[in-house]
Formats: sequence, structure tokens, C-alpha cells
Amino acid sequence: MAKRYDAIVIGGGHNGLVNAAYLSRAGLKTLVLEQRHVLGGATVSEEIYPGFKFSVFSYVVSLMRPEIIRELQLVRHGLTMLPLESTITPLPDGRYIYRGPDSAATFRSISQFSTRDAEAYREYSYAMYHMAKAVKYILGIRPPDPTSFHPRELLALLKLGKHFLSLGEENIYTLVKLMTMSSADFLEEWFETDPLVATLSASGIIGTFLGPRSPGSAYVLLHHYMGEIDGVFRAWGFARGGTGGVAEAIASAARGLGAELRTDAPVAEVRTRNGRATGVVLADGEEIEAGLVVSSLDPKLTFLKLVDPEQLPSDLVGAVRNFDTYGSSGKVNLALDAAPDLSCLPGDGPHLRGAISISPSVAYIERAYDDAKYGRFSKQPYIDIILPSMIDPDMAPPGKHVMSCFVQYAPYQLAEGTWDEQREAFGVAVVDTLAEYIPNLKDIILHRQVLSPWDIEQTIGLSSGNIFQGELSLSQLFFLRPAPGYAQYRTPIHGYYQCGSATHPGGGISGAPGKLAAMEILKDLRK
Repeated sequence: MAKRYDAIVIGGGHNGLVNAAYLSRAGLKTLVLEQRHVLGGATVSEEIYPGFKFSVFSYVVSLMRPEIIRELQLVRHGLTMLPLESTITPLPDGRYIYRGPDSAATFRSISQFSTRDAEAYREYSYAMYHMAKAVKYILGIRPPDPTSFHPRELLALLKLGKHFLSLGEENIYTLVKLMTMSSADFLEEWFETDPLVATLSASGIIGTFLGPRSPGSAYVLLHHYMGEIDGVFRAWGFARGGTGGVAEAIASAARGLGAELRTDAPVAEVRTRNGRATGVVLADGEEIEAGLVVSSLDPKLTFLKLVDPEQLPSDLVGAVRNFDTYGSSGKVNLALDAAPDLSCLPGDGPHLRGAISISPSVAYIERAYDDAKYGRFSKQPYIDIILPSMIDPDMAPPGKHVMSCFVQYAPYQLAEGTWDEQREAFGVAVVDTLAEYIPNLKDIILHRQVLSPWDIEQTIGLSSGNIFQGELSLSQLFFLRPAPGYAQYRTPIHGYYQCGSATHPGGGISGAPGKLAAMEILKDLRK
């Protein structure tokens, strides 16, 4: 006889775990099914090389909702956030731009290039702080349906409209620019220093198949700016133990609330009867019954693989097939025998405990994008680097380090060859680029792990390796994410819900889709 639960959550990524925790807190007997041997999805830490712990996929935390940390008591369950307070941009001529917690030092660093930009940087930070606060409201609400005349939807639209009208004329203008412009064009309205524009605009291309000159990339810039740690906006952090520390804390909270978590349990099918979800079938044939099923997977898996598309409306099937999940990001993780030595700023220092951005100019990043547009990995890529072991010494043996390199661009579909054939060449291109700024790097590499979008898809199941489960483009946001009419976490199959990053408010380690979906499920159950 099949086991029976109130709710089954498919996928043990951080959103699935958050969803399960909230459902369990409400008293539902909840089961999480994760296909891999470890919970966390893209939010994992693994010992890939003996003694070295890598944040294999995602690597920094800023979007995690403070209310989720508070409500699930994640600090009590081991979540410790360590600040990632600075960014250094090394330049080929030996100069650098350093932006850190000391505003006077940041001012002096930018002033070497432009006093005007140093002054404008404070104004820019202030303006973006207000933009982040303005948009924070939508991170905590279910997207209203603008096509519905239901009083609930009309009221939600009215509240949303009143919120944006309350922002004031200047902030509304800035917000419209952010929603429509390219990140580079937006930033060039503020700054004249090309490396500064390049580094800031890079936040608009992370995880997307866009260049810094592509319209819409300014919104992605804002999306990353909405990060908040302890009430401080634009505060990036690193979880003790790597990003897996986030998943472990949520998993511990979920267990404490009564959830059952299973690994090595890939789901092959969601069972339905008379238009209602009744449970799941695992890949090994085991059947598990449940009153409701929640998928934290991306839409292509949720709607086209786990259920028969014939059960779904044709408009939804078409929208999901057209939903852009094209991966563009790679990851290179390095185990190092010693600390890296930047040619622009040799020796130890706080710059090694922050981010290192290989983004010397807007044209440099745009050329990297040009490679990807034509199906090639970037020969000189944009690279965002952190050294987790500099922040959390437990990530590597004493005196040794791990280096986490997020890389744009690595297109999922190559024009020539396969990723099995091109993977090592991609890793070499990344290391060669880094060695131009870190002369001792090649001498201290003990191990290199290279992940393409294809590898990400094969390992953790993200379609086409898209780290956000779908582009953060205007056509795939808010009440259009993942499809018009289906953005409120429900599906056309009764009792079947979605809670992954392909739902509002999108990607990043936020937990918001998991919580918002749980709130909608509980509303339906109360009815």
C-alpha cells in the first residue's frame, strides 16, 4: 500500500525546503523528495577535493528574505551570515578600483579616476537604496492578475498602484529607466569612469543571456541590488559552511517542524485523477500518495515532464515551451595551495575577503557576450570571484584556499562540439584570464572543477543550466512568470502547485517563491 502524506514537495532546493517548512508549520504532514544524495539543489557545499569544501553552484547570499530567517528561526538552526563587504576591480595597467565599507576609502579610490564619479557614487548608492526599498514591496506579494475582474485581484492591483504612486515623481522616473534600459546605458548617466561602469553593470548580466548594452539588463542590476542582510540593502554575504549552510539550516528547521526529507529519490511522474494531483511515482516505481503536490523544479520539468502536457491548456503548454531558460553561466572552482597574489595589490588584505571582479571595461564584457551570441564560450570572460576560505577558514585546510569563480559567458548550446569536448578548454580560458591579474595562480592550483550550463543541467536538473530557472527579462517577470495567468503558484491541475525560482519574484537565494507558494496553498486549504 502506498504511503500517504498531506503534501509532497518535489525538489530539495532552498525554495522547496522553505515551502515544506511553512507547510509543516501549518500542521501538514509533508515529504520532500530530492533526486541527489544531498539537499540544497544549487545551494550546496560539497567536498570535491579532499579537505576543500566548495560552494559548487551558487556562491553568495543577499536576497534571502529576513522574514523567512526570522519566522523559521534559521539562526537557531545554524545559519550564520558573514559579510562580503568589498569589491576590487583589477585593471591591466596595474591600477584598481576598490569599493569597501569605508566610504572615505572608496571615495579616494574612485577619485583617482574621477572626482566627479567619486561624488556621484554616493548619490547613486542613495538612489539605488531607495529603488531597492521601493521594489522590496513586490518581493513579498503574490502577483495580481491584471486580466481578472475578481474583487481580490482589483484590490491587489489598486494597492500595487498606490504603492508605486507613493514613490514620488523622481523615483518613478528612475524605476522606469531601470525596467527598460541597459545596465551600461543607465550607469553612464551617472559615471564617466569605464571600469567603474563595467563593474557595476556586470550585476545586470549575471545569470542572463544579455550583454551590458542589452535593454532590460538594468532590471537585473536592480534585482541583485535588492539584497538585504540585517536590514542593510546591497549587503552581500557568505553563509558559514558555504551556500550549503543555508540549505542545511532550512532543512533543519523543516525537520524540526515535522517535515520528512528524502534524498536519492528522483520523481518520475506526478499522478493525477479527474484533474487533481493524487501523489507521485518515483523513478524506481515507488508510489506515494498526497493530497497536494508542489514542484520546485523549473516550468519545463513541472509542466512538460512530470505531467502529461495533454492534461494542460494549450496556451500554458505553448508559453512554457517558449519560456526562456537558456543557460549562459559557468562556474570554475579552484583548490589552492596558497593565497592568490594580485599584481595590482600584492599580499594579504581585506580585498581578498571581498569580491574580485574581472571587468576592466564595458567593451571587454560586451566582447565576451559577442562570443556567446555565436555559440562560443568567452575567451576572455567576465569573472566574479570570491575566496570563501578567507571569510570562513573551515572551507579549506590551514594555509590553503578555495576560489569560487562565476563566469559569463558559457552558452548552453555550442556552435561547434559538445561541452564534454570543450569543458577543459573553457577552464583553461578562465585560468589564463585570471593569471593576467594573479601571476602566482597557475603555480598554486591543486584542483580545478569546471561546470558548464550542460553540467549544471545534468547534475541538478536546471533546464539548459539556467541558474534562475528562466531569464529575468521583462516578458518573464511578475504576473508573466512563468506564464500569463499562471503566476500565482497554482497550476490547472487541482492540488498541483509550483514554488521554484521560475515563479515570482525570481532567482537568487531568497526563499520568497517557496514561502509565497506556501501561503497560497494554505489559503486554498482554508477555503
